[in-house]
Amino acid sequence: MTTFIALINPKSPANVGSIMRAAGCFQADAIFYTGQRYARAAKFNTDTKKMSRHIPLTAIDNVLAAKAKNMKVICIDLVEGAIPLPNYQHPENALYIFGPEDGSIEQDVIDQADDVVYIPTIGCMNLAASANVVLYDRLCKQGNIVLDNSLIKKSRDTNNKTKVKN
Repeated sequence: MTTFIALINPKSPANVGSIMRAAGCFQADAIFYTGQRYARAAKFNTDTKKMSRHIPLTAIDNVLAAKAKNMKVICIDLVEGAIPLPNYQHPENALYIFGPEDGSIEQDVIDQADDVVYIPTIGCMNLAASANVVLYDRLCKQGNIVLDNSLIKKSRDTNNKTKVKN
């Protein structure tokens, strides 16, 4: 199973850094981005877990160029006629495309997508928050996540030793 994320002209290094962290937490394989705004702001990167050492973050000219063989293209945006995320069944191999913070995914990209999905919220979500929600939903629906203390021990901060008392 392969999960790629493509960001259309992201402007905020904080969002890209948060998406890099989400990619590590939720097992995405690569992040791609178009445009110049992120590259200019990258020195302010907030990739606090240094996921860019493990997950490629690659500039591309065309967001659809990130699609690998046998991969479905899924656009995530508030688009009329889109599938609500709670009803969506994620494909095994997916390229999730997210629009810019201050715009929408262009119609020609929407037209080439296999699916268009939206997160049912009141108002629009932040780019990084949207990526986190979609990746979490994908992981949960795959049904192969560890649900015991071993994951907690592996994932938590080294200063966190708290427990629930029975």
